[in-house]
Amino acid sequence: MDKRAIVIEEAAAFLSSWLDGRKPIAGIILGSGLGELANEIEEAITIPYVMVPGFPAATAVGHKGNFICGKLGGKCVLAMQGRYHYYEGYPMDTVVLPIRVMIKLGIKYLLVSNAAGAMNKSFSIGDLMLIRDHINLLPNPLIGPNLDEFGPRFPDMTCAYDLDLQDRMLKIAKKQGVKLQRGVYVSCTGPTYETPAEYAFYKAIGGDDVGMSVTPEVIVARHAGLRVLGMSVITDVAHEVGDDYVTDENEIVRQADLASKKMTSLFRELISTL
Repeated sequence: MDKRAIVIEEAAAFLSSWLDGRKPIAGIILGSGLGELANEIEEAITIPYVMVPGFPAATAVGHKGNFICGKLGGKCVLAMQGRYHYYEGYPMDTVVLPIRVMIKLGIKYLLVSNAAGAMNKSFSIGDLMLIRDHINLLPNPLIGPNLDEFGPRFPDMTCAYDLDLQDRMLKIAKKQGVKLQRGVYVSCTGPTYETPAEYAFYKAIGGDDVGMSVTPEVIVARHAGLRVLGMSVITDVAHEVGDDYVTDENEIVRQADLASKKMTSLFRELISTL
């Protein structure tokens, strides 16, 4: 058996034993500063990543490093309170390991969130952006021998972000009076924040915001046929050389915290419709 498959099987078996028969319908990935959504999960079981075979500790600021399983919007969900990033030095197989484990546990939907910087001049700090497509500048997580049990060698990515879920989310946001931007997310390696020239480049190639995660998780989810919805919190904006502006990771986490209440409400109602 492929070594990756063994690690996935062992981690899934461990988590399954903790879940005690619970069958999550959706996985939720909570990015920088957004882990507080986990506090809204009812009848919660908390499992630190470091307890799970093959899982390292999460080291990014604002990422607590727990699985939370329970009810949100009346449905059983499995939330990741923090994620792994390529910039932390983890190989891509580790970055996407939690997604593959959740797939083995039976999830059908994946909801991803992240903090991002905006190139789109119409976006403001604190806005929520519904991801309609992405540009992946990180290593593709499917490079290497294909894990056939998960999906095909060459998965189609024409509709990486489910159109029906986007439509539902737009209607929910309108009902709740939440302003929801839409755009294309660009992922890069980090851990440096973007230069003004890089912001300009990402905008020129079609991006609206940029971050250091999401796309590997989405690629692996779509490889396995999951329906995906993605949302960014705009925590900083593009700047020019000479601006009196310094991007600060603690400020980014603070802005994400401020937006987390809105995002939690949207995610809860969407999950209730699944």
